[in-house]
Amino acid sequence: MNAVTHPTARPRINTAPDLNADERERIRAKAALFAPPPAMLPDGRRDLVGLSREEIISELAEIGEKPFRAKQLWHWIYHQGATDFARMSSIARPLQEKLAARFVVGRPGITTEQTSTDETRKWLFHFRDGQEAETVYIPDRREDRGAVCISSQVGCTLSCTFCHTGTQKLVRNLGAAEIVGQFMAARDSYNEWPSPKGDTPRLLSTIVLMGMGEPLYNYDNVAKAMRIIMDGEGIALSRRRITLSTSGVVPMMDRCGEELGINLAISLHSVRNDLRDEIVPLNRKYPIEELMEACRRYPAASNARRITFEYIMLRGVNDSEAEARDLVRLIRGIPAKVNLIPFNPWPGSDFKPSTREQLARFAKIVMDAGFASPIRMPRGRDILAACGQLKTESQRARRAENAASEDASPV
Repeated sequence: MNAVTHPTARPRINTAPDLNADERERIRAKAALFAPPPAMLPDGRRDLVGLSREEIISELAEIGEKPFRAKQLWHWIYHQGATDFARMSSIARPLQEKLAARFVVGRPGITTEQTSTDETRKWLFHFRDGQEAETVYIPDRREDRGAVCISSQVGCTLSCTFCHTGTQKLVRNLGAAEIVGQFMAARDSYNEWPSPKGDTPRLLSTIVLMGMGEPLYNYDNVAKAMRIIMDGEGIALSRRRITLSTSGVVPMMDRCGEELGINLAISLHSVRNDLRDEIVPLNRKYPIEELMEACRRYPAASNARRITFEYIMLRGVNDSEAEARDLVRLIRGIPAKVNLIPFNPWPGSDFKPSTREQLARFAKIVMDAGFASPIRMPRGRDILAACGQLKTESQRARRAENAASEDASPV
């Protein structure tokens, strides 16, 4: 793949939020085709995780319980991290038994848990229908905290050519319970319950929606999960501690900013439409001009809460000094920082990471223009937990096991 030095011109499009209603409806309808299964166990019990407060009140009303019980349950589920009704000491035993007969407080199951030599931890979680997704905890070595990288879909529909995750076809969206459950299960692993209050340090201090999938193609479930996580009487994670990464689903960016106000990260990776069309195919639908206009509109963007532009550095593809200068021109006027991400190799990829020298030259141009441009050092490479490396291998493993069993079977 050869880098082209001149951008392909396209007309500047100023897409106003009210013109995106039809497109948002189309995205919502498509999301319904990949909807998660009902949060119901085979025995008919309902999982309380992932339900809103109003939904829990409604469920309790069906068994004759008052609304204040919902507040008690919310505290035990999301502040204390309890999964057993018998541990909920503020609830009388007869009601504990009544709740246990009707409900569960679930978690995704753990297929594998791996810890890297750099202390990054990766889980392969399985859900009730047998589907799986990966979640990663990335500790901050400088401080006693870190980020949980959460998946929003099983597989991905975007097919970005540099991304290992993109080689796994989209199977379905994750439900709110499955999204919240990833963070809760990670807290279980680090024994970080109850939720710390105020400024008390916590290891799992940040959420980045940067795992498997495109979050804005599963917006309703993602938004519901984030509202639960931000609720001040439960997990109580500030919206400033949550970052959603998108490849540029422009119509949903407006809605995310208006309704959630969480931080935004853009998987940019090129400053030219011709190249971005190739490595981030979503660009063919929402080209760079539309994407930049949506960034300028984003309500939560400010000097204190800058938009992050993620830029995978691919040797000889998008890492020239000319492209660094074009990047500066592209984001000028947007409160922004640029994360330069060395490409993380994966089996079957033809891309190569930029050299250290070229990384440094690119970063200097961006920094000299007044934008922070840290080079994000890869974490968890030895367990395929680094950026762009997530992919569930369980289906391939099961196929291999089945094939081995067939080979071993008598004729």
